Amino acid sequence: MKPVRLTALVLAIGAAFPAAAQSNEDLLKELRALRDRVTELEKKLAAQPAAAPAPQAGQWGMTPEQAQELARIGTKTEALQDNFEAQGFKGLKITGQIDPTWIYNRRANDASFVLLNREDGRYTYDNSYFGMAVLDILKETESGTIWHLTLAPERGTGALINGGSIIHEASVAIPLEDLQTRLWVGQIPDWTGYEITLPAGNKLVTHNLLFDFMAPTAYTGAVYMTTVGKWQLKGGLANVNTARNSSGNKTPSLIFRADYAKGEFSGFGFSGLHGKLHNYATDDTDADGNAVFSDQGRNTLATLLEADAYFVRGDLSLFGQLSYGQQKKAAIYRENGLRDARWWGLSTTAAYKLTPRMEGVVRADYVYNRKNGGGLLGYSSDDGANGIGRGLALDADGNVVLAGDPSKGANRYALTVGANYRYDENTLFKLEYRYDGATQAVFEDLKDGGYSKNNHLLGASVVVSF
Repeated sequence: MKPVRLTALVLAIGAAFPAAAQSNEDLLKELRALRDRVTELEKKLAAQPAAAPAPQAGQWGMTPEQAQELARIGTKTEALQDNFEAQGFKGLKITGQIDPTWIYNRRANDASFVLLNREDGRYTYDNSYFGMAVLDILKETESGTIWHLTLAPERGTGALINGGSIIHEASVAIPLEDLQTRLWVGQIPDWTGYEITLPAGNKLVTHNLLFDFMAPTAYTGAVYMTTVGKWQLKGGLANVNTARNSSGNKTPSLIFRADYAKGEFSGFGFSGLHGKLHNYATDDTDADGNAVFSDQGRNTLATLLEADAYFVRGDLSLFGQLSYGQQKKAAIYRENGLRDARWWGLSTTAAYKLTPRMEGVVRADYVYNRKNGGGLLGYSSDDGANGIGRGLALDADGNVVLAGDPSKGANRYALTVGANYRYDENTLFKLEYRYDGATQAVFEDLKDGGYSKNNHLLGASVVVSF
């Protein structure tokens, strides 16, 4: 309120009282006191800072300081985003896993923790893709190309097929017509069956017999991949189980897989391979190191076919697989020349959630491997560690001899029961008991040197992933 108006108001109020109530001198004193009080109030008002202007439209009631702070945060965020993209982090995903494992194998006379033990690339069902440390790097570029590098020292596919390489997968998937159709090239782990290679995606510690002995390890080549409705189709040409074919082996193998997602809970798929693969039966040499067979080191034609399916709903999970394979001149029985190897097998797994965190698991496997003394993909000799080949025994002098018909191989089976426990989002504990059996004495007992028709295994692991 302005001083003139305030003074007039005071005078009006004073004039409204009857004059007889007080003398003129008393009235003048009161007016002077009021005037001094008004003057004092005006000085105090002048000493205070100016009132803040009303917020501008669109600032939702913010003060200028708040609006400036918001603008500063926005500028800083844009700078961080630009720097993030400039450093190549946009579309980048890094994950990893490690699974220290403990294995007891009765016939191998062994009980040991297992972690990062390549052991010269030796692959057995009790020395498979567990005890791993994995770092997975996935990058998608602005154009939609997916760059994938998986490092797995000692225990990855590279340790088996490429001289101990730490590369488990090194591939790029380049979009062609759209993001649903790609050219996938590089080193790609095998896609056969319902089990996967890395431990975080499996319910048990060990793998089934079909995964271990009837499927390839990895492909190095080019694959055309597309999605059509509920189908995902892959097909291409590749080296199988080698980063580079040896001299004289100039023809890549045909590889393919198709998957159908029937609905939210179930689906099926099938895969196959047709081409020339390394024939280990031709590696035999005599006492002087000379080749026993004229096609030493050459590849021979192989055909692999398999079908698998799954059903997962609520607490119940079911998986199944049927596989068939053959390879020319790759059988174990080689009397009077090389013979063809032929085999087939099936595997099924059932799992049920006993509690929201604990799951019980049962797996059953069977492999028919009788023809021409047996022989599986990559296995063309009697193998006492894996129970592949013909029945063996010790003679009176302690020498290993054939115990039966040399032209008949042993059929193999395995029953595994176990459980896994989800401790938290990143930690999974696994425990299993596995019984392996065969129709002949094919398991070497390292404790006494003999051979048996069965073996017992205990396995435990903790898988920590991020």
